[in-house]
Amino acid sequence: MDVLAELRYPTTRLAKVLSGLLAVFLFVAFSIATVSGFLIYQILRPARNSSAFDLNVMMGHPAAVSFDLPDGKSREGWFFPGLRGAPTIIVCHGYESQRADVLTLVTALQEHQFNVFLFDFAGHGTSPGVTTLGYEETAELRSAINTLAARDDVDSQHFGLWGEDMGGYVVLEVATSDPRIAAFAVDNAYDDPRELVQFEINRSGLAALPLVRRFCDFAFRLVNYKFRHEPPVSPRLAKTRGIPKLFIQTDERPVLAAESLQLFIKSPDPKQMARERQGYFNMSDDDRKAYENLIVSFFLLNLPPTLRH
Repeated sequence: MDVLAELRYPTTRLAKVLSGLLAVFLFVAFSIATVSGFLIYQILRPARNSSAFDLNVMMGHPAAVSFDLPDGKSREGWFFPGLRGAPTIIVCHGYESQRADVLTLVTALQEHQFNVFLFDFAGHGTSPGVTTLGYEETAELRSAINTLAARDDVDSQHFGLWGEDMGGYVVLEVATSDPRIAAFAVDNAYDDPRELVQFEINRSGLAALPLVRRFCDFAFRLVNYKFRHEPPVSPRLAKTRGIPKLFIQTDERPVLAAESLQLFIKSPDPKQMARERQGYFNMSDDDRKAYENLIVSFFLLNLPPTLRH
């Protein structure tokens, strides 16, 4: 009690110094916690640019398709019809992106007779909520597959998946557990959503502040407490044996490129790796066209739309 009283009402020089140091420590800790809290809030609530589209005037004659989520809510996606009874390719946008950003890839796939489906993940585009960087989004993709498989105009047993960073993680999660996934391509995928948190901290420039990484990681795990026992996806990649898979790296995101390489190494055959200079969203028109040709060729080879006709 005397020690506490001395710190609260210091009378000696040493006590005054210790009291001052404690006050500085508490202020620094509070400041770092505040900065970290604000940063994780920004990461989990990225800026949204929900553009409005009139499906009646869009190329490809898409139709709105709703599907139910595990929490009882619903999500709306766009279904671009291809050859009746053909496999469906589900295009999964990345973090800080939306379905409208990948429409040219959708068009390229549809032009080759694939059915194509895409939607906005939680906290992105037109979808409300907070992103979990892959945890909840995995359930969203599973729900979309189940809804599409109930249609009579698609191949209900064969789906292809494409995903970028967050979408890539979700694709890997689903591909390791759903036997209907016949081929998939992932661009700058990662092994665990916590890794994207660290990537975003580095990108913010605040990683140099002491303990920001730890505070943000703790906050992210606390927000997603129910997923505390969710392991990284890499130990389950062995379940994709026999599924054709394409991994893509980009030079502009070396940390995620390194993650993709490790996922590629840990994946069983058949597999292939490609490297690009820039991410899909930042590509020039020519580079984007070449990238789309790569994706289309991969699916045509491994999941041809006319295989069962």
